Amino acid sequence: MRLTRPGPSYAERVSAEPIATPPGPWCPDPIRQQRADYTLEDLLNLPDDAPRVELVDGVIQVTPSPTLGHQDISFLLRLWLHTHAPRHLRATQDVGVELARNTSRRPDVLLCRAEVTSNASEVAPHDVILAVEIVSPGTRRVDRFAKPAEYAAAGIPFFWRIEQDPVHLYAYRLSERLSPSGERQYELVADSADLIELPQPFDIKLSIAEITP
Repeated sequence: MRLTRPGPSYAERVSAEPIATPPGPWCPDPIRQQRADYTLEDLLNLPDDAPRVELVDGVIQVTPSPTLGHQDISFLLRLWLHTHAPRHLRATQDVGVELARNTSRRPDVLLCRAEVTSNASEVAPHDVILAVEIVSPGTRRVDRFAKPAEYAAAGIPFFWRIEQDPVHLYAYRLSERLSPSGERQYELVADSADLIELPQPFDIKLSIAEITP
């Protein structure tokens, strides 16, 4: 009589099967990053698990997570603008601005035209009236130099930069004079750690204490 070995038990079969591993977090394609050929269309089609990113000259850049203090200032300023801005302007936070076919930045706070559709995740620069950046330790150079230069080149009329600890607001408007290299630039019109008064983009009297956590 020939003896046959019984087949594997259910437990043995299960333990022998490969265990499916969940996919890792999304990250940009390194080849496309080297080629710098990402576009706004790619940005709009990112998966749901993608981190917060900006698109700069065809390269996707993951932006650092903001601090609690940064977010408190952003929230308080957006609330102040929402309360005080005229009805034809709309205050919002963390929405992309299409600066070029291969470049999109996300101001911390912005004022745009109220007619912009509510389901827009990217706003055209001609619809943006004011872009605001709150300077963080990890993004000082970008917030102070790169972004305002890009916003000015795109023709956004007003730019505010807010420094933290202590909170100090610098208000700029688009200058009629070009830079020495022939590019559009901002000019400083007011700065204060106490009170900002401006006639544009609307009649503003902002106590810095109102946006200080």
